[in-house]
Amino acid sequence: MPDQVKMMALLTSKPGRGDELLGLLHGMANGSRAEPGNLRWDIWQDRSNRDRFVLDELYEDETAAQQHRETAHYKAYLARIGDLADRTAVVLDPVQVEA
Repeated sequence: MPDQVKMMALLTSKPGRGDELLGLLHGMANGSRAEPGNLRWDIWQDRSNRDRFVLDELYEDETAAQQHRETAHYKAYLARIGDLADRTAVVLDPVQVEA
């Protein structure tokens, strides 16, 4: 577990762009989950604000996380996300994580 890389992104759709954002995220799911070294790639939606989503990603190591950033689907996501949502992304190190 010490080598695992956790990434999370908080995405809030711009006005009137929620359906497009969700479509973009759905389009990322299968490709991201199929990547070597991907352990988790989930989309969550805020119950109190349906225009807010969280991407929950886990990779077995930094190499797998970097390979994700080089995929065509990730680059397509980056090219569109700024038009669709406000985005805060973080890369996390484990502090106390149960296996």
